[in-house]
Amino acid sequence: MSLPKTVRAYSSALGPADCVAGTFHYDAISGRLEWSDELYALHGYRRGEIVPTVELLYAHKHPDDRERCHDIFMAACEAGGFFCSYHRIIDARLREHRVLTAGEALTGNGGLVAVEGFMVDLTSTLHWETERAAREAVEGALGTRSTIEQAKGILMGILRIGSEAAFELLAQYSQDTNIKVASTAADLIRLANSPDQAALLDAFVGELQRPSVGHAQSRANKDGVPSG
Repeated sequence: MSLPKTVRAYSSALGPADCVAGTFHYDAISGRLEWSDELYALHGYRRGEIVPTVELLYAHKHPDDRERCHDIFMAACEAGGFFCSYHRIIDARLREHRVLTAGEALTGNGGLVAVEGFMVDLTSTLHWETERAAREAVEGALGTRSTIEQAKGILMGILRIGSEAAFELLAQYSQDTNIKVASTAADLIRLANSPDQAALLDAFVGELQRPSVGHAQSRANKDGVPSG
């Protein structure tokens, strides 16, 4: 398991954010745990400030994740093989990090020999992804709103109705057909922007004006007309 190369490759694939990634090696015979400089930094230390131990490693796990991490690690130690867990740690400065820990438990002569692996800090990457998703959601919402406003304007111009009445036509059609309002609005805009589709535009507007069964029933009840 070529850890430094693996860590560099994994970290570089995580996006533009800077990801701290470090390695560890646990000698099960001597009980000695070794950290790379990056792993010290991830836990808020510099090499020489503390002696890494398994107990210290677990002390830095988020309390809500500690038991799960322990179970995953112990299962690997007992059976050998690879393990991986996504969890949180609290560094020496009480900052929370979201990390991915992966490694391999090496066994021999019926028992655990060593555990080696790496830890990658995903905090900045997840923050970047969250910001990007939020930005895309806002842009999408603004685009949807703009599309609906354009469609309302088209209906207002053709039918000589107000803004609320135009939106009501779009919303009612969406409810009747189970098609999103934004999709209906986009279809209306496309037809309005195509001079050769004037007949289809008239037909589409007529379809929007056609009262649905539920809408007609509601109106009849309101007017005191019995149904059926």
